[in-house]
Amino acid sequence: MAVYNAPLRDMRFCYRELFDGDGLANLPGYGDFTADVVDAVLEEAGKLAAEVLFPLNRSGDEEGCHFENGVVRTPKGFKEAYQQFIAGGWTGIAADPEYGGQGCPKALNMLVEEMICSSNMAFGMYPGLTHGAYNALKLYGTDQQKQTYLPKFVDGTWSGTMCLTEPQCGTDLGLVRTKAEPQADGSYKLTGTKIFISAGEHDLTDNIVHLVLARTPDAPAGIRGISLFICPKFLPKPDGTPGPRNGASCGSIEHKMGIKASATCVINFDNAQGWLVGELNKGMRAMFAMMNTARLGVGVQGLGLSEVAYQGGLLYARERLQGRGLKGAVAPEKPADPLIVHPDVRKNLLTMKSLTEGMRALAMWVAMSQDKAEKAATEEERTRHDDLIQLLTPVVKAFGTDIGFDNANLGVQIYGGHGYIREHGMEQFVRDARITQIYEGTNGIQALDLVGRKMSAHYGRYLRAFFHPVQQFIEENASDPQMEEIVMGLAKAFGRLQQAVGAVAQKGLSNPNEAGAAATDLLKLLSYVSVGFMWARMAKLAYGKLSDDPTGFYKGKVKTARFYMNKLLPQTGALLSSILAGGETIMDMEDELFGAGVAA
Repeated sequence: MAVYNAPLRDMRFCYRELFDGDGLANLPGYGDFTADVVDAVLEEAGKLAAEVLFPLNRSGDEEGCHFENGVVRTPKGFKEAYQQFIAGGWTGIAADPEYGGQGCPKALNMLVEEMICSSNMAFGMYPGLTHGAYNALKLYGTDQQKQTYLPKFVDGTWSGTMCLTEPQCGTDLGLVRTKAEPQADGSYKLTGTKIFISAGEHDLTDNIVHLVLARTPDAPAGIRGISLFICPKFLPKPDGTPGPRNGASCGSIEHKMGIKASATCVINFDNAQGWLVGELNKGMRAMFAMMNTARLGVGVQGLGLSEVAYQGGLLYARERLQGRGLKGAVAPEKPADPLIVHPDVRKNLLTMKSLTEGMRALAMWVAMSQDKAEKAATEEERTRHDDLIQLLTPVVKAFGTDIGFDNANLGVQIYGGHGYIREHGMEQFVRDARITQIYEGTNGIQALDLVGRKMSAHYGRYLRAFFHPVQQFIEENASDPQMEEIVMGLAKAFGRLQQAVGAVAQKGLSNPNEAGAAATDLLKLLSYVSVGFMWARMAKLAYGKLSDDPTGFYKGKVKTARFYMNKLLPQTGALLSSILAGGETIMDMEDELFGAGVAA
């Protein structure tokens, strides 16, 4: 049976020991988030996740959402859980106190999000989309829009959506056809259809506020003609309560592979009244305020699923008796030994553990950088931290979701046939994790973003935000005999990364297809090195605390770091070889030959 307990010890290690999260209390607006407060937030979030959300995960998946006559009902228990969620202030934990939020650091909020995703990813979609809408309106909305909508988002009584995708366009938003006709009162009439809209219709809140990409009649073609509009399900009355029904309605919900308790909707706009957000024809800039936050959030979804799959796999490996150890019985008093004695099972568990904890550390580094990019004292500091965020956002999104899916599969593998059936809950994690590699920009798009935008931006400045601290760490620790194995592994992989970046940059200048062909491998190479850097830092810290380690926590960190460096990081060698092989064998194949083996 699936199990989840919030990994608070490791979370505190990342927040407090690895990155000095308590020091965030010195930044403007974070003074209330002392160590005691942070611990209390984590404890309460862990209880909510384990005791309220996790018990609804399997039942919500089995029941799914119900659609009838344009109305969506969430699974049994979701409304009550959502009321408990907003009563605890969780919808506004990271929001500005000006609008009723608690203003917690983004790094702390990241850990709360992870717990929600581990315990019930489908449930987390509803407040998660709202937070994205909050971010976009806070940055680009008018004062009136902020005062009307943000307090409702923060207290959780209204929710938000992102309405981008249409039947003919997903990634290529320049193909958007939804129309926005200007009206005499300054509003717009929206007409069109959006698909794959998460939380587009449900019964959890009093109102649902859609942020919609559309184009005005005289807008330029393509992406330059896209504007962003706010379009509520119910038009707000002067007193701020929901008023008349707007022309935005749900046409159907999707029948999906996973996250079945999250309503994924077709939303039809039929002369729906909306208002411009930000500048005309500058909608993508505002929408990216949602998408960049969402991409990091999706990476954390992958992390959350990786954690819960690992916990389930570990429990089963300890309890399930199968066979004997290869060197003889480990538990001779029992009819068989537990699965955990077998090398292949141990390798699977260590793979899951090292990738999960390494990704948690990496996501924490980025989240801490978000806090500092917003609140650091100098422009130079803010820029430096933002550069790191820009570079590592596609890494957190893509690699975080890749390991979520891969580790969920490893969890099923550990369970064997019992993992494949529904009873134990493991197969749901595989199904839920699969979408994370697709939405908010497929992982292939993240790779193109890295190669096409991030590597070349500001003459490689984003890369330097990562390369410099890695190089500095290697130089400072190369002569430490205790760290020799760790540092050598990191240095070799880092050298491969530098070589790969140079090769892709050189080939891509003359042939963009070469850069595109190498993009996914390069993103994975950067990801493995990024997580390797986290493990090197964690090992350095853990070695210094082995003398006072009653629970074996730091000993476990050192041993997991050694596993990662010796068994997983060497994959960078194969990735480099693939990158250096170039894209000729990919692009040389004539289109018609792809189907040459299929009978006419």
